[in-house]
Amino acid sequence: MSNISELDLQNLRHLIGGFDTTHCKMQEYAQEAKDPQIKQFFEKGARSAMDNKQQLMKFLQ
Repeated sequence: MSNISELDLQNLRHLIGGFDTTHCKMQEYAQEAKDPQIKQFFEKGARSAMDNKQQLMKFLQ
């Protein structure tokens, strides 16, 4: 891991946590959705949140 300030680390933690929360909520909404278009919308949002989280996690390696 390159040199990363404590503030940057805290910001990453906050962003990663937010994307994780968004992913979980979007998955839950998708499971509850009856309309296929709504379900697809939330599934896409969940995938996007997970992709963003994984991208940010790379900064911690």
